[in-house]
Amino acid sequence: MGLLLKEGIDINLIKSAFLAFSLIGFLIALVNKIPIFKKKLPNRTLQLAGLIGNTSFLGIPIAIALLPSTTINFTIGFDLGTTLFAWIFGPFFLQEKSNRNNIPNIQELLNVLINSPASRGIIGVLLAYFFQIEGILGNYLWIPARIVIALAIIIVGTRLGIITNQNERILDLNEEIKFSILLKLFILPFVVFLVCKLLNFNFYQSSAVILQAATPTAISTILMAEAYGVKQIIASKILFTTTLISIITIPLLKMFMNLFIQTT
Repeated sequence: MGLLLKEGIDINLIKSAFLAFSLIGFLIALVNKIPIFKKKLPNRTLQLAGLIGNTSFLGIPIAIALLPSTTINFTIGFDLGTTLFAWIFGPFFLQEKSNRNNIPNIQELLNVLINSPASRGIIGVLLAYFFQIEGILGNYLWIPARIVIALAIIIVGTRLGIITNQNERILDLNEEIKFSILLKLFILPFVVFLVCKLLNFNFYQSSAVILQAATPTAISTILMAEAYGVKQIIASKILFTTTLISIITIPLLKMFMNLFIQTT
């Protein structure tokens, strides 16, 4: 909310949010429709872990560190689109009753939408604009917003520490988990790169959304898996492994963008 009030809601944020939301939905539908992909990612935990990135706790701090402030709305927009998709559809995908009934309960869907962190932030911003206090409130929230973003890294580290203390062998990965990792760190960023070229995004716009797509698996995936008792160990392994590998892949991706995208 603090970041949105500081930078303002514009068409770039809306475009980026729509891109993230619709692309993740399209790819999940594609995975479940094409047998070869469905075989590689047979359950929803693998699919969500391969498509929902840690855009809030890692993506935004990385973007602030590597990109100019003019791209913050693209970064926040992609985070909003990803977060909304995760918290709207994630619970339905992971609940056992969703396997018996493919028609979502509208009331539950609305409750999840309203209670999601992204929705609450947007509602808060709209209220601030309605009462015309966006400037004052934005200035007050800007400093705590930056502090929260910095402390978010600690949350990631804490979560990884909890995972490493589990008895399961974290780096014992089967083929399905490896494909989910490949999807998250390599395939999804490449798909977003192609979409950016198709939509004629400039270098910084492309960099903002590609970096968000390349973030490791979101903590929300393991939280939902634990909440519904579905494939928690798989979610933990993918979260841990993608976070470690991203230490290498994200800098390499930034170098690739500087060498290739900026010159095309």
